Amino acid sequence: MQVDSLVRMANQIGTFFEAMPDREEALEGIAHHLKRFWEPRMRRALLAHVDQSGPGDTTDLSAMVVEAISLHRDVLG
Repeated sequence: MQVDSLVRMANQIGTFFEAMPDREEALEGIAHHLKRFWEPRMRRALLAHVDQSGPGDTTDLSAMVVEAISLHRDVLG
């Protein structure tokens, strides 16, 4: 699967969870959604993309998705 597609889908998930009033719950929800519904190779590709981009260069991913990945990476790996 193309990284662009993974980024688009991750951003859509992030947009859904942004509506939640509790930010911590939303960040956890993003990570758990990725863990539950994405295949391991999809998660690995997204994590590799984040790692290759570096912390300040993930402009294609929403800030909320980047934060969820960085806070809950152990859940995704």
